[in-house]
Amino acid sequence: MQDTQKFKLPIYSLLITVLCVACSQHITYAPVRSTQHQSYKSQKAKYYVVQTGDTLYAIGFRFGYGYQDLAAWNRISPPYEINAGQRLALFKPKNKTRIIYKENKKKPKPAKKKRNTSQKKPIVSSAKKKMLKLHWQWPIAKKIVKTFSQTGNKGINIKGRSGQKVRAAAAGKVVYSGDGLIGYGNLLIIKHNYLYLSAYANNRRLLVNEGQMVKKGQAIAEVGTGNGKKPILHFEIRKNGKPVNPVKYLPKH
Repeated sequence: MQDTQKFKLPIYSLLITVLCVACSQHITYAPVRSTQHQSYKSQKAKYYVVQTGDTLYAIGFRFGYGYQDLAAWNRISPPYEINAGQRLALFKPKNKTRIIYKENKKKPKPAKKKRNTSQKKPIVSSAKKKMLKLHWQWPIAKKIVKTFSQTGNKGINIKGRSGQKVRAAAAGKVVYSGDGLIGYGNLLIIKHNYLYLSAYANNRRLLVNEGQMVKKGQAIAEVGTGNGKKPILHFEIRKNGKPVNPVKYLPKH
């Protein structure tokens, strides 16, 4: 009897060891995820590596920064050209811009500068006000199916018809035209001035190219389908890179 018990004990210990190994092997399996998808979703990233087809405007749109900030932080001058593989900082560098401003302030002839700035202030401010006075229009008929708050403060969803013409909400320049931003489908981004951008997503077809100037009301795309397989247009207005409620800018009638 004692011999049989001695024989069984090693078998039991062997079985327990096999089961433990099997369990540990099962736990180590991880879901396969696209690294590109992770870079799009990582809103807290400190750096971003430029992909083929990216523009500075699209990267700013993706991460919620103004293109001017990205350009300043990475010392990129107009026309803001970037290259695939380039690493961009998504934060303001410390002390760099402050040193430049301090050096500029130490320049001589402060009296002349004060007179010039006091004379130019009303002219510059009035010019900026005129430039920022955009007269927006609805890109398609105003039948909102998801409000600004319902979309997580990322624009509005407007009901449309499949193939319906999408029109530019204001005049400007196309700074992105493509499908590189996950969740937006065929996307157009239009720069209206140094402060405002508008975006048109879930399009079936894009009718304008990157770099093209468009007029207010010009047909720029065709309505496609959203996640619910229904024809909708996702529309956003960005002010200095941050989403704002388009309803506050669009005409009420």
